[in-house]
Amino acid sequence: MIVAIEIIGWIGAGLILLAYLLLSAGRIPARSVIYQALNLLGAIAFVINSGWNGAIPSAALNVVWAGIAIFALVRMAQVKA
Repeated sequence: MIVAIEIIGWIGAGLILLAYLLLSAGRIPARSVIYQALNLLGAIAFVINSGWNGAIPSAALNVVWAGIAIFALVRMAQVKA
């Protein structure tokens, strides 16, 4: 189980870094579903990893990070509807 939690954490880090790389390289806009989805999935993975390891400040930060991504995705869906 410990190895799985660590893998989840590294995947989360990779997703958030990928989102930032794509944004910084101008490949995707901040208001894109892919950017927000990568941040959401990465944050969820970090919450799992941080919570398991007892890193409560990191877990709390990533709950907020995920909340911001959800908010952005909902807003984008409302605009399209």
